Amino acid sequence: MPAMLPESDSEDELPPAWEERATSDGFVYYVNHQSKSTQWTHPRTGKMKRVSGELPIGWTRQIEEDTRKVIFVEEKTQRKSYTDPRLAFAVEEAPERLSELRQRFDGGTNALQVLHGRDLNGKVALITGANTGIGYETARSLALHGCEIIFACRDEQVTRAAIDKLRVEKEAAGQRCKFVPLDLASLRSTKQAAEEVKKGYKHIDMLILNAGVFALPHSITEDGFERTFQVNHLAHHYLTTLLSELFDHTTRIVVVSSESHRMATLPAGGLSETDLCPPQHKFWSMIAYNNSKLCNVLFAMELAKRWKSRGIAVFVLHPGNMVSSALSRNWWFYRFLFGLVRPFTKSLQQAASTTVYCATAYELTGLTALYFNNCYVCDPSGASRNEQLQQSLWELSEKMVQRVMGEPGAQ
Repeated sequence: MPAMLPESDSEDELPPAWEERATSDGFVYYVNHQSKSTQWTHPRTGKMKRVSGELPIGWTRQIEEDTRKVIFVEEKTQRKSYTDPRLAFAVEEAPERLSELRQRFDGGTNALQVLHGRDLNGKVALITGANTGIGYETARSLALHGCEIIFACRDEQVTRAAIDKLRVEKEAAGQRCKFVPLDLASLRSTKQAAEEVKKGYKHIDMLILNAGVFALPHSITEDGFERTFQVNHLAHHYLTTLLSELFDHTTRIVVVSSESHRMATLPAGGLSETDLCPPQHKFWSMIAYNNSKLCNVLFAMELAKRWKSRGIAVFVLHPGNMVSSALSRNWWFYRFLFGLVRPFTKSLQQAASTTVYCATAYELTGLTALYFNNCYVCDPSGASRNEQLQQSLWELSEKMVQRVMGEPGAQ
């Protein structure tokens, strides 16, 4: 429960004991001297701010000899201040209204068009299911613009073939790709993947939860959970919390869901493990998929709330309807159906565009907890906005992981 703040005539006025500061690269953060804590969001408005990366003309940044504190000096008058002069020009990064967010792209845009002119050198993206379909086009597009890609995938042979294919297209892009084994049907494999990533990386700029299964017959994983639920939601939940220390205010977490979440059947109240992992006699593969996609949206919205004070952006999206990919590989009828509508649906490059947009668009800085379709924000289902359901799924997911892995829940 957030602390009650004193009333103020100005919403932007800082409460007592709070101080506004800025990092050298222009991000504004807030210091609470009473609790000895910091956060990236304004304690009243809940919004993030940025300032110009450069000091105003005539100002220099120095270290005070006696105190070793950072001090700012105006060269002309020799006026000194502990307050960063850039803060006078700080601006909120989020628009006042989402309607002010201009739509630059649409359903016909492909991922490389979204990235036109962008230089992603120095950025690191971890993408689950990056070795095929939409995931591969997402990884390919980011890598061609300089981003380092962690291919978090189950099949090593297929993944290395995908990286080799990218290397043939552009040698430098392929060299920036790394394979990390990840079997989402195993929570132990998920933990091992996270540990390997943490050994090799200190920071992740983009976590893209793309992998998923569709139209599977009823089956139980080694952890005792229904496979569609675990692969599409539970293991991604676990992976995200395990990697938490690699995220900061510049990180974006992008969850690939589906418009199918609107047809889910999860109850609005009293969510139970049986609802998420039904027994075989109550199981239908399409409903299981729809429910898992609703879990994706619920997870993203709850994660955004829990990590908002850290400045971490969380977005969730629909890539496109019945896109021809490996998703339909598990039943001949869906393969036939997806093939039949292929001329009328998005290409894989077009389907990857919304993911890439959410991961990289400048105008989304400071925003979080949004659902996207065709590279633009839209409303998800009413069920996905049920805060009680969001919290219930989070708590139940934590209990399920803890039962298998014997670990305390993540915050």
